[in-house]
Amino acid sequence: MLGFKGKPNWAKIWVAPTPLKHGGFKMHIRASEEDGEPNKTGLDLFSLLSDELLVRILTKIPSNNQNPCSLVCKRWLKIHGQLVSHIKIHDWAFIESGRLISRFPNLTDVDLVPACIKTPRNSGILITHDLIKTHLSSESTERFIRREDQISAESLDRGLEILSQGCPNLRKLSLIDIQRSFEDSGRSFSTIDSKLSEQNQSAIDTGLSKIASHCSMLQELELHQCSDWSLRAISACRNLQILRLIGFIDGFYDSAISDIGLTILAHGCKRLVRLELSGCEGSYDGICAIGKCCFMLEELTICDHKMDEGWIAGLSFCSNLKTLRLVGCKRIDPNPGPTEHLGFCSALETLQLQHCNVRDKQSMSALFHVCGAVRELVFQDCWGLDNEAFALSSSCRQMKFNVKEELDHTASYKIQGEWQGCLL
Repeated sequence: MLGFKGKPNWAKIWVAPTPLKHGGFKMHIRASEEDGEPNKTGLDLFSLLSDELLVRILTKIPSNNQNPCSLVCKRWLKIHGQLVSHIKIHDWAFIESGRLISRFPNLTDVDLVPACIKTPRNSGILITHDLIKTHLSSESTERFIRREDQISAESLDRGLEILSQGCPNLRKLSLIDIQRSFEDSGRSFSTIDSKLSEQNQSAIDTGLSKIASHCSMLQELELHQCSDWSLRAISACRNLQILRLIGFIDGFYDSAISDIGLTILAHGCKRLVRLELSGCEGSYDGICAIGKCCFMLEELTICDHKMDEGWIAGLSFCSNLKTLRLVGCKRIDPNPGPTEHLGFCSALETLQLQHCNVRDKQSMSALFHVCGAVRELVFQDCWGLDNEAFALSSSCRQMKFNVKEELDHTASYKIQGEWQGCLL
């Protein structure tokens, strides 16, 4: 008969070594969870997943519900930052400190317009425009956005340089350019390869030039308060396809864009497909340069322009233009010149006039002559729209007489189809 001397040491018999003990402990936890028992041990089971698997899980969550996931832990915060591709910045210090790049390393769409304006303290009045909105300061008298309410030019250049180095794959950017203290003498715009003075060279070596040189994938740009110096800086964006230039907004800011800037832009950004000129100056030379150099331009929008007389004749050089849109133009072209010099846009398909003054019959006749190939003509909330204005559209021989009135908040008239010789 076998016996034991003293009490048996059950710990040596049943307790496993340390590695086996932890492995059995994890297996026990998983077995209990499969049986429906809650996990009360406090272990982070997501730590067993790799970053790649966790990224695939978070991408299945809708984008509007991903923000709470960044509050779980530092690891989730870092992974969530990698998933964010577009963002709107309200604090410029967030960019200058470098936290934007470290927090969101894969940004492709950045809106810096709110951050370029210093929000006044205790301001409960919000001024909204179609292109921009800002809080109203108690010291604003002549303009809603004063120069004192904007960030400095040095801060803008420093922040854009940081952004260009941290986001090389940037595809869309919106910002407000800051007016510089130097004077535009025009010496540096004679030729692109001309020798520049020290002052002019510092003007070109700005934050926008850093964006143009480092962000080669930039395809869409919205630039407020831009000038000829701004266009000189962004002319190095070789792959730019969509460009929106806002030079003047009544009551907000005022800057000038001339034929010099438009010509330099046309020679640099030759792959433009969509171009919008809002509150811009210029004339026949600027529009002609864009039409000759930007062969891929298909859509041109002109809003509340300040152009000189005769600019309509430059539209005929836009050989591949398909859509022409005039918005908020108080005047179109009071003196377009002789009809035989206007030219013709052969590829144009759509002409839209929104909130425009169409009382000047000479301007309308010249516009319809240049746009004689259109198949669709749209009037929306235009002043002076009468039967005589419709009769001028008889030069567009490819349209069918079909006027449609939309009875909603605004009244618009549409003529489309093929012309059958009907006069209005």
